[in-house]
Amino acid sequence: MYRIGQLAKMADVTPDTIRFYEKQQMMNHEVRTEGGFRLYSEDDLQRLRFIRYGRQLGFSLESIRGLLSIRIDPEHHTCQESKAIVAKRLDEVNGMIAELQTIQRSLHRLADTCCGDAHSSACCSILEALERGEEPQPEICCSKD
Repeated sequence: MYRIGQLAKMADVTPDTIRFYEKQQMMNHEVRTEGGFRLYSEDDLQRLRFIRYGRQLGFSLESIRGLLSIRIDPEHHTCQESKAIVAKRLDEVNGMIAELQTIQRSLHRLADTCCGDAHSSACCSILEALERGEEPQPEICCSKD
């Protein structure tokens, strides 16, 4: 059995994180010492690692709850349910990647239209594009008279 600090260290989380998951009813502590300290088992450590890894993958608490319920009661669940939860998260991640790629392309265009010289930023295409709220126009930047 482990105290909360030991469990936290072994799972690479903080004691507050464990308390949070307890408040979210994703973990519980059934055993206490005579002094009132919470005690946790290997099963608790395994569950905490499950939750932590799920969070690292960006699953919502609701999704992790679903996965935990499947794990706890495998006789009443199927792999199809687990896969559906993972597929939903994968779709979300693919959407975020597409959005980030769009942002990346826009940032490249912004960077490419600016000369980056040490002259006044009064005619900087980056600042102009941000102010207009649209793609940069390369002819604006650094027009040297």
